[in-house]
Amino acid sequence: MVLENTATVKGKAQDGVDEILTTEALDFLEMLHNKFNSRREELLELRKQRQQKLDAGETLDFLSETKQVRESDWKVGSTPHDLQLRRVEITGPVDRKMVINALNCGANVFMADFEDANSPTWENVVQGQINLRDAIRRDIDFTVQNGKTYRLNKEVAVLKVRPRGWHLTEKHMCFGDVPVSASLFDFGLYFFHNAKELIARGTGPYFYLPKLESHLEAKLWNDVFVAAQEALDIPVGTIKATVLIETITAAFEMDEILYALRDHIVGLNAGRWDYIFSAIKKFKKHENVIFPDRTDVTMQVPFMRAYTNLLVATCHKRGAHAMGGMAAFIPSRKDPAVNENAFKKVKADKAFEASNGFDGTWVAHPDLVQVAREEFDKVLGDKPHQKEVLREDVQVLARDLTNFTIKEGKITENGLRLNINVGIMYIGNWLCGTGAAAIHNLMEDAATAEISRAQVWQWLHHPHTKTADGIEITEERVLQLIKEETENIKEEVGLAMFKNCHFEKASQLFSELVLSKCFVDFLTLPAYKYID
Repeated sequence: MVLENTATVKGKAQDGVDEILTTEALDFLEMLHNKFNSRREELLELRKQRQQKLDAGETLDFLSETKQVRESDWKVGSTPHDLQLRRVEITGPVDRKMVINALNCGANVFMADFEDANSPTWENVVQGQINLRDAIRRDIDFTVQNGKTYRLNKEVAVLKVRPRGWHLTEKHMCFGDVPVSASLFDFGLYFFHNAKELIARGTGPYFYLPKLESHLEAKLWNDVFVAAQEALDIPVGTIKATVLIETITAAFEMDEILYALRDHIVGLNAGRWDYIFSAIKKFKKHENVIFPDRTDVTMQVPFMRAYTNLLVATCHKRGAHAMGGMAAFIPSRKDPAVNENAFKKVKADKAFEASNGFDGTWVAHPDLVQVAREEFDKVLGDKPHQKEVLREDVQVLARDLTNFTIKEGKITENGLRLNINVGIMYIGNWLCGTGAAAIHNLMEDAATAEISRAQVWQWLHHPHTKTADGIEITEERVLQLIKEETENIKEEVGLAMFKNCHFEKASQLFSELVLSKCFVDFLTLPAYKYID
């Protein structure tokens, strides 16, 4: 349909879409698009230029031109009362049942995710906006086939929303002939419809910002926030955001990111899975940086320890929350052994984060909320956070952030097979409209799937890379394993699901991604054309 302004909506008709894509909301989106899309595109070009330099052999360092920001004394703005206690945050996609369950589960915060945990079908992004609108107004329920109805409890988690990253567009909407930024689409519609309602209810428009690669990209978000607040006559500084440090380039600019968003930011989050993916991607052509099996790249390896230590120290120095990352293990209500292992792994992970100075953490499943909370309770007691822990012992140098040595790490046949299996399984689920999928007792989202396909690409494209038992990783070998794992998936899920969830297409797409001489920045970019 073509509307009165320059917006063209190409997505199929959806129930409730006219309530979300109102003329006024589209006018608001168009204002954001006209003001900021060209800058977004310029910043994406800067990403490419930086990657070219890294591919040519350069490394990363702290920026000389922003040294004064790092060395001067300043703090971020105030934190709202309902974001002081963030001990446990749960994340998940924006489908209706998930929104209700996550808000009810006892976590302090629910991050409703339009990004890595969401497959951005037109239905998912539109219905997600409707679901959040209804949840904010406490006008949401969901009834399953057996008649059970889900409704909100009296006490619910604080809501934060993660829009998609700057690199993505929303193909179902254009202004003129230019697709709108997915970031502006997700942020703009949510803010337009809900900011004033949230404020009236004693909370506010709170966000998580993903995939930033520099403080210039943070500055763009800050300018978007200012323009949005001014357009709706909302005081500047009402929006509060937490930035995910999930790219290795951003790790070198934590102070600068906090400073760029200082009126709007309340914390940084250690987005560990995207961070590992980013490290592989940025240094993919460096002969001395070959990562071992994904399971060997733990939070204890040097570059991950340096990154998390620096994040805590930087946040607390500036008065911001330092938020821990996601443990991918998920419990099973049917298998006690799986359940016990998941609890054990998550307890150890959260105990490490709490003792390291983090103020809170992430979980992916309601059954893990209490497990994580207990570990933070042991360290924090009655305090809402531990910002007073300044970690003055931390002295992280550039070489520490790029110390990719992983002692006893190995590339194994099982690791190669697992990466292929997980990559195909996740892409298949994503093509079928599911952005967060339980695979082999782990919660896989786009970030974890990216690690899997990036590792296979790296191993394949560095000559003579071998598994621990001496087998060279060749194109022929990878294609054979893709064929075998595709058959294993067919046997595991059954023929009907194999066809319905497009696993054949997923296998083909995975093959193209890992065989391509040019590394594709994000697997969701080529996959996006296959979803409606």
